[in-house]
Amino acid sequence: MKRHSERHYAERIGWLRAAVLGANDGIVSTASLVVGVAAASAVQSNILIAGTAGLVAGAMSMAAGEYVSVSSQADTEKADLEREQQELETDEAFEIQELTDIYIKRGLEPSFALEVAKQLMAHDALGTHAREELGLTDIHAARPIQAAVASAVTFALGAALPLILTLISPMTLLIPIVAGGSLIFLALLGGLAAQAGGANIYVGAGRVTLWGALAMLATAVVGSIFGTAA
Repeated sequence: MKRHSERHYAERIGWLRAAVLGANDGIVSTASLVVGVAAASAVQSNILIAGTAGLVAGAMSMAAGEYVSVSSQADTEKADLEREQQELETDEAFEIQELTDIYIKRGLEPSFALEVAKQLMAHDALGTHAREELGLTDIHAARPIQAAVASAVTFALGAALPLILTLISPMTLLIPIVAGGSLIFLALLGGLAAQAGGANIYVGAGRVTLWGALAMLATAVVGSIFGTAA
């Protein structure tokens, strides 16, 4: 019988986090910006200009932020691996004992733990210590460019949704249509993200919807205050 390889939710953590964060921020920030500007009694063309500017600026900001953040993580991982390699070259006996102690704590008999440590060290010493001692695996490896691109693209896609609603909505109903439609988008996004990550769909949907509603409410209040003052 042909065996199939297992797929785990953890394998999706890297791209899923960046994608969900980007799309969620795109919807929330752009919808909030549109609602806030509309509440200040701006004309529809100005609202669209503000929303489009927010899309471009937000996508670039997300890409830059993710790239810098994940690059820092990658630099830290690289430094740890270089130090581990040096330790393997200068004191191999200590590294074998260190690995043995790890396996003993996990429940192996000391003699068996030592044998496992020696065999794994002979096969791939650095890879074994990276995995067992540092907790570094291919699944969780830092990928700056992948994270940056995913964040920028998903932010732009998310931001486009409230902009489309702004474009097709009459001014008299612009705020409720943009706000209501954006909350629906957020609920769907939160539910899909939760399902992809193996979490509760309703909790995921409710969480992002709540914070999105609060963000739009806050900007609407600020827009109304400044619109009245003007």
